[in-house]
Amino acid sequence: MSDQRITISLSSIFSILLVVLLLALLWQLQSLLIVLMISVVLAATLSPIVNWAESRRVPRWLAVIAVYLALIGGFVGVGVLIGPTVVEQTDRLITQIPVYSEALFNWVQGLALRLNTSQPELVPQLINPQALTNWVIRSGQQVLLRSFGLTKNIVGALFSVILVLLISGYMVAGSKTLIQGVVQLFPAPWDRRLTAQVKPVARRMGSFIQGRVVVSAILGVVTTVGLNVLGLSEVSLALGAIAGFTNLIPFVGPFLGAIPALIVSLSMGGITWLWVLLLFTIVQNLESYVLDPLLVGSSVNVHPLYQLLAVFGGTQVLGILGAIIVPPWVAGAAVLLENLYIRPKRIGEVRAERSRTNGRVQGGAIDNEATPAANEPIRT
Repeated sequence: MSDQRITISLSSIFSILLVVLLLALLWQLQSLLIVLMISVVLAATLSPIVNWAESRRVPRWLAVIAVYLALIGGFVGVGVLIGPTVVEQTDRLITQIPVYSEALFNWVQGLALRLNTSQPELVPQLINPQALTNWVIRSGQQVLLRSFGLTKNIVGALFSVILVLLISGYMVAGSKTLIQGVVQLFPAPWDRRLTAQVKPVARRMGSFIQGRVVVSAILGVVTTVGLNVLGLSEVSLALGAIAGFTNLIPFVGPFLGAIPALIVSLSMGGITWLWVLLLFTIVQNLESYVLDPLLVGSSVNVHPLYQLLAVFGGTQVLGILGAIIVPPWVAGAAVLLENLYIRPKRIGEVRAERSRTNGRVQGGAIDNEATPAANEPIRT
């Protein structure tokens, strides 16, 4: 039995140490990396507007300033108009969580009694209003802490927002120079291939966020008006804002937005919850069959399973913020995978198949020329 020796060169050891140091550096710079991820998504979202203004002979730097001032002004305006009311109604919802939990418990217990009266004592064992209240509060706190854990206080959060605006603005203003500086680090022909993928990736990521923001805003307004008509006027704006915000999260957002409104409607008694459920069903179908095809279209082009995994993974790492910014990155990565691997692979397979087919045809033609026909006499 021969001895097998494993030799490790000095260059391999150096490469391993370099990778370890790089990973440790990235871990230390995770806050900056997340800021860069958000900046890239924001730049991809606003870049088409700046490009449109530049095509109308507006200087690019002026278009960037105008777009960002309009964005900031829009957020400030919306905050001034509905911000105090939303905060007041949200605070009212939080203080009423024990009442809503008790109402949900009574509703489930009544439903269990109507369906099966043999063991009604099982309901209190399965659903504890106090435990449910504590779980809701604790889960909400954990999600918020994970979402804003990178910014320790209000000053840090404000600094991160300003940094995102500055970095994304620089990306939009100097996109050509920035892209050339990055891709020239790669050898040929990868520098040309990556340069060609910048526009498709940016378009996919930007269209993803643009569509979701517009659709979420429309659904938030429709939900607020509908809940106001159904008698939930005291908290309709807060519930509409929650539904609109959660709708930014792909795949699971609409269902998350409907849960608070259904719980509140259950506490009102009667069949109000049924009308609320019908309202959210109509809103969901409006999004799926009207708004998404018109405003989002095929910009996502990612399998729902991958979207769901992106949402869960982003939420696990960054909370709600991750659930919003990770799916656009997955959509952009899907473009790279499609254009740099899957499509060339298919083209190579088609060419190989054609080569084999042509080889068989040419071989058959040679055999036919060499073999005499059945009715042709053989010459000696």
